[in-house]
Amino acid sequence: MHTATPSGDDYAMLAAVAREYRDVHLVALKGLAHYNPRLGVDALCFQRLTPEGGEALLAGALITPCSLWLVALWPDEPADAATDEYLLTLPSGSYRLHRHAFGSRSWYQRRILDDLSELDSMEEAARLAQQLMTRLFEPPTPPKDDA
Repeated sequence: MHTATPSGDDYAMLAAVAREYRDVHLVALKGLAHYNPRLGVDALCFQRLTPEGGEALLAGALITPCSLWLVALWPDEPADAATDEYLLTLPSGSYRLHRHAFGSRSWYQRRILDDLSELDSMEEAARLAQQLMTRLFEPPTPPKDDA
């Protein structure tokens, strides 16, 4: 798998998709017991991945006022052109993501943390997302021999 930094167009698309997600889901998120009013919705730490023999996709973190998600999406994929599940393979392992359609888009997502109510700011949430994505994009550390 080849990884690359997303392009300027990718970043603009990710920002638009995060806004669309927020616009569709914010009222429902506010109704959850663990809603954190100090947090917003943001797509962070994305990488452009090109699997062997596959089409390039973007994978990264979505922060919401309630949860932290691992997200994968194809830049040009419409909401109705997807399967229900996608197996995302990263250097740390494989992760089963489920399709989520909203507005004019869809992506695949997997909840990583379900309660962000103790975070004090978006900066703290961004650091948490960065730590998560660093771990996911690195191969697992082999066990040490105790010889």
